[in-house]
Amino acid sequence: MDTLRFDISKKQGAFKIMHAVNNGPIGRRHGNGQGVRSNFELYKALNIPYARNHDAAHCSAYGGEHTVDITAIFPNFDADPYDPESYDFVCTDEYVSITRDAGTEMFYRLGQKIEHYIKKFNVHPPKDFKKWAVICEHIIRHYNEGWAEGFHYNMQYWEIWNEPDLGDGTTWTGTEEQFFDLYEVAAKHLKSCFPHLKIGGPALGWDEQWASRFLSEMKKRNAPLDFFSWHTYRPNPEQIIEKNNRIQKLLNDNGFGHVENIFNEWNYVKSWDLPIVESFKVVLSMKGAAFTLACMTAGQHSSIDMMMYYDLRPGLFNGLFDHLTLGPLKTYYVFLWYSWMYQRKAEILCEDQIDHLYTLCGVDDEDKTMTIITYYHEKEEEAADKTFTVDFGKTGEYEVYLLDETHDAELIDTTGDLTFTMKPNTCLMIKEK
Repeated sequence: MDTLRFDISKKQGAFKIMHAVNNGPIGRRHGNGQGVRSNFELYKALNIPYARNHDAAHCSAYGGEHTVDITAIFPNFDADPYDPESYDFVCTDEYVSITRDAGTEMFYRLGQKIEHYIKKFNVHPPKDFKKWAVICEHIIRHYNEGWAEGFHYNMQYWEIWNEPDLGDGTTWTGTEEQFFDLYEVAAKHLKSCFPHLKIGGPALGWDEQWASRFLSEMKKRNAPLDFFSWHTYRPNPEQIIEKNNRIQKLLNDNGFGHVENIFNEWNYVKSWDLPIVESFKVVLSMKGAAFTLACMTAGQHSSIDMMMYYDLRPGLFNGLFDHLTLGPLKTYYVFLWYSWMYQRKAEILCEDQIDHLYTLCGVDDEDKTMTIITYYHEKEEEAADKTFTVDFGKTGEYEVYLLDETHDAELIDTTGDLTFTMKPNTCLMIKEK
């Protein structure tokens, strides 16, 4: 029988932020409207550390077209960027503040939402790059320095644009060179104003050759890059880690090996060439939950510094909350478990590998273990049940929790017998009493 061994004398570092997300809870501070749906308390219970606000403007509950995007906050580009009257912060203030009320810091995307429309409205290069940078400066001052009746939130991460490499006009209609110029101008201006903040980007969509040219050019231009952000959608963790390894090599080769590696859009997609509804079915399922936890586990054991799941807006990429009721789905419990693991003082690595099993183990101040085991298999029709033993090098009493089609992270046993049989695409948590 296979054994998973954990030596609690071999403590590693802390757990990384693998449970950040895109977008915040649904709720309201103001009193307008009747019967408003909310997932605020459920969201708050997850202790999500960061929420990136890209595509918030697609969600009416956040304020829709009046929220987050530069053109929403500064609707008339010909206006005076130094005049508070030129800005409309109202809806974005509420969205940002509600997210912070839930205990989540905002990771602010400076730019525009994706536009799948037949006509493109706001994803064009700004008319004046320096003026655009000054507008961004004042958005930061509003949220961090109280400018224009603002706040002192000390928001750290400010990302310049989103997926300028896509090449299909949905996120950027300008040339590659125009984006390089925009990034250089904006990053240098913002870093000169706020040297203590983290300025980065470019939220790479997919094109690694484009990324190589961007990094090479930013190095030549001495443009600030505190973090490099990138995206991918795949059906298994191994493909994500392979992509990360290539991204990390690009960073190292171009003199940016020290910057934060932030993977800030990801989810299950079997193929963009197949009907996307088939992938949505997985996202909303138990298989999607197992995929998510397997990816978070793989990310913890990679060079990725932060992962940000896409997306917690109500919709079909949201595996945490039902988009009609806002009640919890299976992936909700994955994030809950990881938030508990994140609070552990140190990780204990598994000394053994079993195909398709992904393991996390952490200890508290008393060296008591909490262990999460995920059995993820993309081709579940080819997968058999797995039986194995867990060995911590000591005896004890353990609570066993199960997440599967019929159990929502429920306690199923308290035992000293650490032999288990897992079905494909299920998750187990073993917590020492």
